[in-house]
Amino acid sequence: MTEPIALLGGTGRSGPGLALRFSLAGVPVVIGSRERAKGAAAAAEVSARVGAAGGGAAVTGMDNAVAAAAAGTVLITIPYEGQAALLGELAATLAGKLVVSTVVPVQVDRTLGPSHIDVPEGSAAEQAAALLPGARVVAAFHSPSSAILGRSGRPVDSDVLVTGDDAEAKSRVIELAERLPGVRGIDAGPLRYARYSEQLTVLLLSINRIHKAHAGVRITEIPAR
Repeated sequence: MTEPIALLGGTGRSGPGLALRFSLAGVPVVIGSRERAKGAAAAAEVSARVGAAGGGAAVTGMDNAVAAAAAGTVLITIPYEGQAALLGELAATLAGKLVVSTVVPVQVDRTLGPSHIDVPEGSAAEQAAALLPGARVVAAFHSPSSAILGRSGRPVDSDVLVTGDDAEAKSRVIELAERLPGVRGIDAGPLRYARYSEQLTVLLLSINRIHKAHAGVRITEIPAR
């Protein structure tokens, strides 16, 4: 049986779509939230959509602390503004686990559009690594469109750029990404390059805003594994 993954803050923008896609790919998912009831409600909604799409692995919901303890691989899907407080509380629980930062530090002005938030550590992923010294932190899943993730009938059609300082951890995240239809994982270097992947996503948000699209990233000249 495939081990479950947990999504911390999985009731937000990207969490439900990731939960849907991973469940359909046969990966059990635990959706975490500040409130257990909210996590359970999100899991029930995703489970219903999984069933309508033909079925998949189990999706359960609980609070973030229990979700973090329930899986060996944990995705941070909380907005950047809430990351420091949440990870500070869960550092002991997440020690020894593979933690994947999907967080993009961004603020959106209705008139000016999206803009990147400067992070003292350099990126949201590097901040996560500083807050979780006992965890194996990798950055990934920044650029796939949350709107496309939530549409089970469409392939994601996007490369996932994976950065980190632990080669084996990056390999595991690449394999996880490639469980999703239409996705290819790309080793993009050490964790210090996560800032560029995060900033690229802000540019994609601007492109999608202008063109009313859900564009992702494709890297050319890299052969399939």
